[in-house]
Amino acid sequence: MFNVNQPGKRVILTGNEAMARGALEAGVDFCTSYPGSPCVEVADCLFKVSDSHNIYGEWSTNEIVALEAAAAASFAGLRALCVMKQNGLAVTADFLLTLNHPGIRGGLVIVVGDDPGAHSSINEMDSRHFARMAEIPLLEPATVEEARDMTRWAFELSEQIKAYVIVRVTTRISHARGNLVLEKFPAKAERKVKVEPWDRFLCVAPMHGMVHSRLEQARLIFEKSPFNVYTGPEDAKTVVAASGPAALYAREALELTGLEKKVGLLKLAATWPLPRETILEKLKNAEQIIFAEETDPFLEQNLTSLLALYGRKVYRYFGQFSGHISGQAGPGLGELNTDLLASGLSKVFGLDNPVKVPATGHLRSILKMSIPEREMTLCSGCPHRASFWALKIALEMDGRQGFVLGDIGCYTLGAAKSGFWLLRSIMCMGSGIGLANGFGQLHRFGMNQPVFAVMGDSTFFHACLPALVNGYYNSADFIAVVLDNSLTAMTGGQPHPGVGLTATGSSVKPLHIEDVTAGLGLRTVIADPHRIDDTVESILELLQEKGPRVVVLRKECALAAAKRERKVYQVKALQCAGSECGCNNFCGRVFGCPAISMTAESKALISDILCTGCGVCAALCPRRAIVEADLTEAKN
Repeated sequence: MFNVNQPGKRVILTGNEAMARGALEAGVDFCTSYPGSPCVEVADCLFKVSDSHNIYGEWSTNEIVALEAAAAASFAGLRALCVMKQNGLAVTADFLLTLNHPGIRGGLVIVVGDDPGAHSSINEMDSRHFARMAEIPLLEPATVEEARDMTRWAFELSEQIKAYVIVRVTTRISHARGNLVLEKFPAKAERKVKVEPWDRFLCVAPMHGMVHSRLEQARLIFEKSPFNVYTGPEDAKTVVAASGPAALYAREALELTGLEKKVGLLKLAATWPLPRETILEKLKNAEQIIFAEETDPFLEQNLTSLLALYGRKVYRYFGQFSGHISGQAGPGLGELNTDLLASGLSKVFGLDNPVKVPATGHLRSILKMSIPEREMTLCSGCPHRASFWALKIALEMDGRQGFVLGDIGCYTLGAAKSGFWLLRSIMCMGSGIGLANGFGQLHRFGMNQPVFAVMGDSTFFHACLPALVNGYYNSADFIAVVLDNSLTAMTGGQPHPGVGLTATGSSVKPLHIEDVTAGLGLRTVIADPHRIDDTVESILELLQEKGPRVVVLRKECALAAAKRERKVYQVKALQCAGSECGCNNFCGRVFGCPAISMTAESKALISDILCTGCGVCAALCPRRAIVEADLTEAKN
């Protein structure tokens, strides 16, 4: 629906679809991304229509390469979009903070998806600080419609001031649905781009003054921006200053507390640089200001600094610093919502909190007794579970108290029951093998423990190659474990260089991981993690060696395999003794597969279809009570 060419048609789109629509309505030519939630679908949508809209689409190996490629398209005069999550913006920092110097030609927009509450992230991080540090414009949509409108306008703004622009959204914008009216697509004329002999794309210190000049130009444009809106009484003594979806929560909270006719609401969408004159005008009658934003007090810090410099009075401030406005887990922690803001407003005005929390203690106790708790776990049949099991066995057989380092992906659950609590570190993509370079040099200080670094196949290409080169160059002693499930599983199954498909579905020659590691001169072993004994033996062999070496544990993602060929495993109830068996309920208690968490009391209830999974349990069951079954029979 986001792609229909029907101007005037009213449609319902997700925030991510709306941003993709905004890029199409802006005439985007070039889109790059490394997949990351919550905004991965922006690129996904554009890649699906790349042929019909003449867009080049690319899943890049990491975010800095994605931004560099998009910048090249901009330097050549094309409109380019680069999409990433908040952690990805940190990956781009080296290039991001120099790209602001030379200026751009075609509009260059960076869509960044922040994740307050860390729904699909390892951490909370407020990416808005990068806009201030890089001294470039920042836009924050508050609604799905604004997400479309601001993405489209960001290309125009970028070309007007010759600088890239960040559009920052949060999970609640990316995944929300909203009403909007479609605008027309621009006509794309046939053209040949060319880099002229006089073109230079340089970052040199004297250009810093140009960065300031562009930022001031952006501020003047922001003063007239229709996205900055004030509502409420003109003579309000109290004003709520809000950005992003928190502006909508604030509007609802004002209505809920009955303060909408007494308190003004200043919704700021262009939040860096701040539109100074607009703010001073709207706050000229105010005496106290309440701040509503996610996650950090970015607006609060900047606006209070602005008023300290240019304001004509002393204001009272209420926000995260005062503790009046708090996220779900405290000031600056977790998401905001209408109830939290209503509670904050009640504190400021000394009102009874209109949000009544029902007494649910009795209900909770009933639910706790009747509904089993469900922990975060790897999917049924996931090869990573078998990989971690093989690592666990090999480490125990080795007996030297070896340990496993990791990073971000499905396999992050290796730090929990799904991975038998094996992972000792979780930082960022590629950090596990980076740490292994350090631990792998500590033998000279008496450390005799084997060091493993676990990474996914997509992560291998994203962030691990420099560390592998470093390990070879400095002879660090570690084993790199590549969990190769043949796609970028965590974000929806996008391809990577090892798969043989591009973002737009074209076939290319895959870049095999073992070819890369062999080219680096690293000893490399390949094993199937579902063949537990063989995998353990391969790891034990590598443990007898020194220096950097690699084991590739290759098995396709269970969800991807299930789409093609579905194996079904059943429990033979008469053969299974549950917790009375010598295995001591190994399937559920130890191996931790969510499909087979059974007890002696429940085994009879699950004696038909068990799962469409890996079959490792069938191989490990001492009574052979779990067997592969015919799919038709199992359905019956």
